[in-house]
Amino acid sequence: MLTSLSIKNFALIEQLEMNFSNQFSIITGETGAGKSILLGALGLVLGNRADLSSLKDKEQKCVIETHFNLSKYNLKPFFEANDLDYEEITIIRREILPSGKSRAFINDSPVNLEELKELGTFLIDIHSQHQTQELSSEEYQIEILDAIAANGNTLATYKENLSVYKSIKSELKKLKQNKDSLSKEADYNSFLLEELLAAHLKEGEQAELEATLEKLSNVEFIKENLDKSLAIANEEQIGILQNLKEVKFSLQKIANLSTEFKDLSERVSSVLIEFDDITIEVNAQAEKLINDPEKLELVNQKLQLIYSLQKKHNVASVEELLVIQNDLDNKVVLADDLENQISKLENQLDQQIVALEKLASQISENRKKAIPVLTNEITDILAQLGMPNARFQFEIKAAQSFLSSGKDEVQLLFSANKGTDFGLLKKVASGGEMSRIMLAVKSILANYSKLPTIIFDEIDTGVSGEIAHKMGDIMKEMSVKMQVFAITHLPQIAAKGNQHYKVYKLDQGESTVSELKLLSQEERIVEIAEMLSGKDISDSALTHAKALLN
Repeated sequence: MLTSLSIKNFALIEQLEMNFSNQFSIITGETGAGKSILLGALGLVLGNRADLSSLKDKEQKCVIETHFNLSKYNLKPFFEANDLDYEEITIIRREILPSGKSRAFINDSPVNLEELKELGTFLIDIHSQHQTQELSSEEYQIEILDAIAANGNTLATYKENLSVYKSIKSELKKLKQNKDSLSKEADYNSFLLEELLAAHLKEGEQAELEATLEKLSNVEFIKENLDKSLAIANEEQIGILQNLKEVKFSLQKIANLSTEFKDLSERVSSVLIEFDDITIEVNAQAEKLINDPEKLELVNQKLQLIYSLQKKHNVASVEELLVIQNDLDNKVVLADDLENQISKLENQLDQQIVALEKLASQISENRKKAIPVLTNEITDILAQLGMPNARFQFEIKAAQSFLSSGKDEVQLLFSANKGTDFGLLKKVASGGEMSRIMLAVKSILANYSKLPTIIFDEIDTGVSGEIAHKMGDIMKEMSVKMQVFAITHLPQIAAKGNQHYKVYKLDQGESTVSELKLLSQEERIVEIAEMLSGKDISDSALTHAKALLN
């Protein structure tokens, strides 16, 4: 419920603050006084786009703030889903800056226009004679039937199942596409994998093989230099070992004479031990060295295989080839496993289809039962609104696929007069007829579901007399269950309100401003009398106004 509205620097409004109560509120005023400005301001807090032309003073920002009582709306899930603080009295604020930028806030948390629009759909329904296209849409016609049919819980379950169904179907489509793709590559992937497996690749072996190849390719040269090194080291008279031993022997003789000689002796001993160990290792390498052409050929073949595979796969190491081998192995395994996954998902999909068919059938049956209830109620109300021969006919046929609200395709047919054929509502109903039909529908829905605050914007255009009285009665009856505003030019409707607001213009210096005020009982009498007879209010108009109010 809208509890207050504050407007600053918007169109002809400099500063306006107004509190509202529940039930039936009337807004009147001369043409051009600013009623459309109020709707424009409300439209901004409901997510409509704005521009700089909205600013009265182009140097100051425009601020529109509304307070809503959400205690009856069950909107906590919306706030949680959008990570917003829930407050029973929720504040929505919209600011338009002189730069042209716009900002929106819900309980002081910044939000985008999409979030604002989504929340707005739960809060206010602004309805005018020119906004009856909603009634022509199949989606809205289904919503009306579902409200009468009490399909809410069943529809919620259906939509949950539909979401699962779509998810499974999407996953199944991806798996089948993957399967098709893998099937085309399966033979080639298997060939590549077998080729890599046959190579028996190991991490680090390339460097090892290249070292072995280098050694086997230079056996004679290596042996020659090892033998020469051993000869120099072990020559009986002038070999390095013999000379080192003599140096060691000489230094040992003087080692006791000073610490310096002792250190030199010990260092030579260390060198001798190390060189002796080197000699033994060189000798061992020489003994192991064998000219093995067969092994050389095998090593060369293995390296050529590795180089060939690296070139084929455009990599530079055995490790990268092993990664490719693992990836190919996974693809081959995946191709084999995909069939099992697809089979499981197809079974799950079949189960979802059975559940959805059952739910869609129940929803459809409930709608068919609701049709006579709805059409009877609408025709009864329209008869009171000057359309005694109005007739409605819902046509329901089964859709070929699961829709967002079941498997029904709905068309609402209408005939306004006796002897005329039924036709699509949007094609055969006039603007005035659509307005009255929408009023009838809204009044019926008020008995079956919790509607948001509704604002009827001159929905009574072209209506007068007793029908105007009846329209006012219907709106007043609706206001027992919800907050209703009526912007009207008809005194018969204006007199029905629980409270009455007037929009008017004032000249202030060089500018004109719009104001909104809550009328007292005496002011209401004068306002309604003026609506009856114009600016020159007669005594009979005042008497008539009092009679209407009473």
